[in-house]
Amino acid sequence: MKSPAGELPQYLLIKAQLQARIQNGALKSGDKLPSERELCAIFNTTRVTVRESLAMLESSGAIYRADRRGWFVTPARLWLDPTQNTNFHRLCLEQGREPKTALLDGRVTTVPLDVMAPLALQPFDQIYLLTRLRYADGRAVCYCENHCLPARVPELLRHDLNGSLTEIYQTHYGLLYTSMHLTFYPTSMPPQAAEALGVMEGRPALLLRRLNYDQHGRILDFDIEYWRHDSLRIEVDTH
Repeated sequence: MKSPAGELPQYLLIKAQLQARIQNGALKSGDKLPSERELCAIFNTTRVTVRESLAMLESSGAIYRADRRGWFVTPARLWLDPTQNTNFHRLCLEQGREPKTALLDGRVTTVPLDVMAPLALQPFDQIYLLTRLRYADGRAVCYCENHCLPARVPELLRHDLNGSLTEIYQTHYGLLYTSMHLTFYPTSMPPQAAEALGVMEGRPALLLRRLNYDQHGRILDFDIEYWRHDSLRIEVDTH
């Protein structure tokens, strides 16, 4: 359905109306939107137009799509202050969210080339590689690859890795995360992260690369994290 000359295109009008409903609280965090078919009827338009409106709202982080379940209002972002010593589970709990970490795979492997230098390893050194999925309030928000040093945490794979590594390190090895070097920048979802998070490959993502040190100033592990673009904000106070 075309808009008269001088008026906004209909997909922008639909976007504005849906966004207004989110902003004024008529649609709340986690609420399911009407189906695409229902939206077509509500706005008397085509599915192509509706999908264009939904895609724009998704790009802005206002809504997200769950495979075979439909469209939902995006929950508030978790906020991270990189200067604070914390972990994912504590971060969620402090912000009134319910954390969960699920181990996808844990194995011994040759160190990947892109983390060899940060971990100060040689080309054929072995590491523990953990791939894990992190949830906030039941929604998968982060795909994480933990590169751990067998010399620092021997027999790590014997432990239950479906929770906080911080607690495992402290309880079983007497090791504490005390400092880190963090790099973060926007990127696109690689295939393995996209599949785990249930998003399309190539969609926007926030990439965090984190080199962690223990209380003795020694390298502890190296994390690579892909966050959904609508799930995290980073804030830093300087004094």
